[in-house]
Amino acid sequence: MSDLKNSLQIALVQATQAWEDKESNLLHFATLLNDVSGTDLILLPEMFNTGFSMNSNKLAETMENSKSLDWLTSTAKSKNSAIYTSLIIKDGDRYFNRGVFVDPNGQLHIYNKRKTFGLAGEDKQYSSGEEEVVVELFGWRMQLQICYDLRFPEIVRNRLLSDGTAAYDLILYVANWPERRRLHWQSLLRARAIENQSYVVGVNRVGQDGNGLSYAGDSVCVDALGIEENLTPFKEEVRIVTVSKEALLQARTALPFLKDI
Repeated sequence: MSDLKNSLQIALVQATQAWEDKESNLLHFATLLNDVSGTDLILLPEMFNTGFSMNSNKLAETMENSKSLDWLTSTAKSKNSAIYTSLIIKDGDRYFNRGVFVDPNGQLHIYNKRKTFGLAGEDKQYSSGEEEVVVELFGWRMQLQICYDLRFPEIVRNRLLSDGTAAYDLILYVANWPERRRLHWQSLLRARAIENQSYVVGVNRVGQDGNGLSYAGDSVCVDALGIEENLTPFKEEVRIVTVSKEALLQARTALPFLKDI
């Protein structure tokens, strides 16, 4: 997007997810987004239309034939807002937990989750991505991430580019991160923001999945100094947060750590 914005309005959608029920999830998210307007970006949890399922063969869609992608594209256009989430995609003979970033005009950018979660067998069902993906929206550079990626700081290390600007301004995490490890989620999100002098926004689900795992949500926006705006844990909530380029640049100027990487 060519227009520049000093601040962005981001809708964090902390929601329950119906287990492996795409139709119910699309209807539910449509209801949750009904009153959302004036945002620049909407974030939905990981595998938004199914929950975090290993049933890839049954649930996968393709980029060429996907009701879920059609829904994301039409929603982005109707809300005049970008959307970021992930879903199960079959690409050739491989399956991916694929992040999709949809521009307000419907253009798609894709990110394949690079760190598949071996503890749940994700590495047996899904291929790992190999590339960093940074997208730009209204002059903001955004690093795309998915859930378990959060544990690996080396794959999102910020740095100064040849023109002296940072590689990115905002990291986006969409997740199905279980309640039993909520302290890790909370601690690592703050760490990623501080060490990379970047905003970090993490959106996680609530409720219980088909494997009996409980989710606390703990969705959050963290600024470059580690100051957080938290959503209410264990409850569905749609919260619009604001990120400020001016505040971000002030933090980087006062504490010019990126030049020492």
